[in-house]
Amino acid sequence: MRATLTGLTMAAAVGLAVGLAGPAQAEVKIKLEPYVTGVNAPLAMVPIPDGSGRKALIEQTGTVRIIDSRGRLRPEPFLDISSKLVHLEPYFDEQGLLGIAFHPKYKENGKFYVAYSAPLQSGAPLDRRLWWAHTNTIAEFTVSADDPNRANANSIKIISQIDWPQFNHNGHWIDFGPDGKLYVSTGDGGYANDWGIGHNVTIGNGQDLMSPHGKMLRLDVDSPQTNYVPADNPFVGRSDALPQIWALGLRNPWRCSFDMGGSHELFCGDVQQNSYEEVSIITKGGNYGWRRMEADKCFDFLKPNDHPASCDKTGLIDPILVYKNCTAKPDGCMGISVTGGYVYRGSHKPWDGKYIFGDWSKSFSEMDGQIFFATKGADGKWTMEKATVVGMEKLPYILAFAQDEQGEVYALTSITTGPVGSLDTVYKIVPAN
Repeated sequence: MRATLTGLTMAAAVGLAVGLAGPAQAEVKIKLEPYVTGVNAPLAMVPIPDGSGRKALIEQTGTVRIIDSRGRLRPEPFLDISSKLVHLEPYFDEQGLLGIAFHPKYKENGKFYVAYSAPLQSGAPLDRRLWWAHTNTIAEFTVSADDPNRANANSIKIISQIDWPQFNHNGHWIDFGPDGKLYVSTGDGGYANDWGIGHNVTIGNGQDLMSPHGKMLRLDVDSPQTNYVPADNPFVGRSDALPQIWALGLRNPWRCSFDMGGSHELFCGDVQQNSYEEVSIITKGGNYGWRRMEADKCFDFLKPNDHPASCDKTGLIDPILVYKNCTAKPDGCMGISVTGGYVYRGSHKPWDGKYIFGDWSKSFSEMDGQIFFATKGADGKWTMEKATVVGMEKLPYILAFAQDEQGEVYALTSITTGPVGSLDTVYKIVPAN
């Protein structure tokens, strides 16, 4: 996960395009309609592609819950893998059940996938067993043959295992792209500044093509004979790169999504260090800069708050959106940890094509979540503004966003900084006027 949120009471229409002020947009006023309540740290909610109208919601503590076509949360879990997780700290933790994706042919084969933080695998090298935190795992399950609301817990098949140095910067959003391949976001391995135990000392994990950390991976779950690597991945056949890598230079891509319409681009909110936050569109073989860059600014991992005036930007792709992080840039800041969202494709036509995303909070110590709307201009540049949430003085922590089959967007929120209790709410984002 990442960092903070804020309640949206003022309109503050601030336009930014790659860190530069852009033209002001019309104020966006929204309401948050409670959709599901009484859940624990909801980190993803996805439609189940079988025509039933149901959704699957994951709780960080290890349960997958079913929401029926009428929006009712079923009391019994679809799947409970809490026993497979590392210990989670109730105050704050970035480990847990992190992602879920249903196979495009789920209606025929009943397969789905979850990403989670398991105890460090027993076969890890001794130094890892002494110091490293866990193993981020992607596993395949199938639905029960006689109950569509229960998974077959014994059907587990491991697809991916990546040992993790620290508890944080896990990423592990997963989803199938329009091409039928499984995309997996990975953070740089944790701690800060992409250095320390488990990091490439010279260039950082984000730039290391022999490390799976700090990347977007692309897997073919239907091809175990190729170790799940698609033949058309950009680094296949190279001896100096892992073949599962699709893109590199990420720090902690926290929640990504494919646009349902348009060119079906892959958007990611990538949590940065102390000064800035960014959103990028991920493309094949793209390098998004970390740790050479923090957002669109040059970065020195030894002096993380002092950005060099110049650096080698050769081959790097700039983010489409940048805003100030309140940790080191309090003047005009907009949050401390970006939460990636979705391009709106629902029934409210004025929002069509706008990217709805947010920030965990503007403060760690209190709920102050943020929701933003971004617009692509005729010049190809994106601008963003903070939405005004009518009827709510401050928002809870924004953990994630979701999108239903009709293109409507939801905010997954929490009133605590850690995975404790069943106190949290999923809201549907709707226009207020």
